Amino acid sequence: MNALLTAMRGNMRQYGMIIALVAIGILFQILTGGLLLKPQNVSNLILQNSYVFILAIGMMLVIITGHIDLSVGSVAAFVGAVAAVLMVNQGWSTIPTIIAALAIGALVGVWQGFWIAYMRIPSFIVTLAGMLIFRGLTLTLTDGKAIAPFPEDFRAIATSFIRDFAGGSTLTTIILGVAVSVFLVVSELRGRARRAKYGLPLIPMGLFVARLVLLVAAINAFTVLLAQRNGLPTAGLIVIVLVVVYSYVMSRTVLGRHVYAVGGNEKAALLSGVRTQRVTFLVFVNMGVLSAIAGLIVTARLNAAGPRAGTNFELDAIAAAFIGGASAAGGVGTVVGAIIGAMVMGIMTNGMQIIGIEVDWQSTIKGLVLLAAVFFDVYSKNKSGKTSFFVKIFKRQPKDEPDSVLKRTSSGSGEKVGI
Repeated sequence: MNALLTAMRGNMRQYGMIIALVAIGILFQILTGGLLLKPQNVSNLILQNSYVFILAIGMMLVIITGHIDLSVGSVAAFVGAVAAVLMVNQGWSTIPTIIAALAIGALVGVWQGFWIAYMRIPSFIVTLAGMLIFRGLTLTLTDGKAIAPFPEDFRAIATSFIRDFAGGSTLTTIILGVAVSVFLVVSELRGRARRAKYGLPLIPMGLFVARLVLLVAAINAFTVLLAQRNGLPTAGLIVIVLVVVYSYVMSRTVLGRHVYAVGGNEKAALLSGVRTQRVTFLVFVNMGVLSAIAGLIVTARLNAAGPRAGTNFELDAIAAAFIGGASAAGGVGTVVGAIIGAMVMGIMTNGMQIIGIEVDWQSTIKGLVLLAAVFFDVYSKNKSGKTSFFVKIFKRQPKDEPDSVLKRTSSGSGEKVGI
């Protein structure tokens, strides 16, 4: 039991996210009278929140490096407006339009990454400026009006479902669920083996197996629910591919380790040979590309590009990242955690809509959840320092010489030395 409690405390951030997701899902399943986990609603959850999943992945990387990006909603809207002009007004086909949109997203990332990484302008200022710039360009391109409709093959990005050779969707969806489960199990086992090889602490085998069983059961239950409706949405497949790729990059590659190093201690990383400016630059280029993907999916789903598209997308992405375990100080976070945070936000929004909670109260509740997540991060850090968080808050500093000690010099005189 002591080993179990120690393991839980050592992985409180990770287990806290999973426990919160399960608790919120059970709560809204009860409050909605079982409607939350109906196959049709599960499918709608993926379609409605696919852009949040994608943006949360990129935002997690940005926050890990110790930065923030306030422009992702405006960039997504701008890319959608460009796609509308090219396809609806200029008659471009789908594939060239998608390539052009992704290139524009990358160029936006290059623009912002240059100012942040090489000119050392704070990311808050640069991306705030970007939010205004690209919102203004969106208004200019759309002339303040919605541009529609889009070709059917473009709309299929966000409205179609994965089909199998028999013309249905059940088999392919279930196979994908099994494949993801196998990938998860193999990845976890290899990770545990590596930790054992280097003598790093391991969670008890019983807890490790129980966690794997629960995750595999959740994944396959999810895919079975989707198979009962229309199968896995194409947008969901895009999210799965991104999660697998980015999880691999962040956990198995040099670039991923460098991203964590920059966020943990940029000066130490620089002294260790990490090209910190290049890493920061690439993170923002990546954010631009993911914003473009999110913009294309949202535009395809709405079948229109409008001047108000993308509003508050950045807030959803930031909230998902922090709820998913990102640290405000940087250096901490996982791609899977970002997805869990986005799922928490999506389930809360969908559940509150089903039970009829008004929009203003929805925003209030989500804001409180975000504040609680950041508080949990701060609390857990102070707890690991073996000093009570509340003691640190209320502890009174001595009135005399609070930040200095008195040392004696060789001549015997007193000298104040700051600590």
